[in-house]
Amino acid sequence: ARSRTVGELLAPTSPFDKKCGRENWTVAFAPDGSYFAWSQGHRIVKLVPWSQCLNNFLLHGTKNVANSISTRPPRQNSDSGQKNKPCEHIIDCGDIVWSLAFGSSVPEKQSRCVNIEWHRFKFGQDQLLLATGLNNGRIKIWDVYTGKLLLNLMDHTEVVRDLTFAPDGSLILVSASRDKTLRVWDLKDDGNMMKVLRGHQNWVYGCAFSPDSSVLCSVGASKAVFLWDMDKYSMIRKLEGHHNDVVACEFSPDGALLATASYDTRVYVWDPHIGVILMEFGHLFPPPTPIFAGGANDRWVRSVSFSHDGLHIASLADDKMVRFWRIDEEYPVQVAPLNNGLCCTFSTDGSVLAAGQDGSVYFWATPRQVSSLQHLCRMAIRRVMPTSQVKNLPIPSKVVEFLCYQI
Repeated sequence: ARSRTVGELLAPTSPFDKKCGRENWTVAFAPDGSYFAWSQGHRIVKLVPWSQCLNNFLLHGTKNVANSISTRPPRQNSDSGQKNKPCEHIIDCGDIVWSLAFGSSVPEKQSRCVNIEWHRFKFGQDQLLLATGLNNGRIKIWDVYTGKLLLNLMDHTEVVRDLTFAPDGSLILVSASRDKTLRVWDLKDDGNMMKVLRGHQNWVYGCAFSPDSSVLCSVGASKAVFLWDMDKYSMIRKLEGHHNDVVACEFSPDGALLATASYDTRVYVWDPHIGVILMEFGHLFPPPTPIFAGGANDRWVRSVSFSHDGLHIASLADDKMVRFWRIDEEYPVQVAPLNNGLCCTFSTDGSVLAAGQDGSVYFWATPRQVSSLQHLCRMAIRRVMPTSQVKNLPIPSKVVEFLCYQI
């Protein structure tokens, strides 16, 4: 089945605009679904209110929506006005933007920092932040509602390739860089860098938090997938199985599964608790043998994203296709064409997939189905129980296999 196109946001182009530098390496939705952000290339990040964006798709059709919503609404004077009426912002980050991440704070969650007497910033519950990772190794933190720069973090020495906020609202930010390190920042402590995670022997391409914020996955220019304990800042294990660089990773909503995408033309779905591959989604048939796994570069998988229903995975490959997979089926359930796709992510409610290419973004309706009660129960259990505890439950073996996603 072919996915239905929802809309597209096309970056304005000028005759002298060269293609190099226009790449859209990153797209992101705010955790509350209020904003969508993407890198337009040439240092520019655009922030648009997502509901307004969807309405424009319905009103004007799918084409050239960026131009129809480029008129910026007048700014409100009061903070509450800005919160209630989201504004569009165009942010000049000063260098090529490689990564984006939204972060919002929850007041009950205390900062992990030691010095809590005085801080420049008091992040409230109604605040939304955007972190941008740049070509020069800097990370800039912006206030989404005003478009103002808040912090400039300057410890990486190479490209900041990926960013991820802890989902628990603690405003812990992790950055992955080509300087072979991951760095952990505490934005509630004015962006203090708390820890450097070393273990990668080469570029780090991506990182992702588990839903409970206790585990971090990182992938890079090696065949291994790293899992880190974020309470002790120590490596838990390496997952081995890919035959080429691993470039993207994401946990399922219940934390029981981990999807990784690699240049070996495959997406693997792991049980991160025991390090076992549960599923393999191939983008080249027959799949290349390990010795040729780097040669099929017209099938390299660039990006992977887990849907919020826990049943679907989207992948984006160099064969000009976006694929939607069900975790219990061998073949894609939907496909869509996309040239030069670089990144993809599901919207906050899971109804739309956004994929970025040369400065522009394309949106598709995602496969929708009502989750079975069994699956909903499985997700509820797996949110709180790792595989080892599930296997010790006094229940039939078939139920254990289902809970462990093995059938």
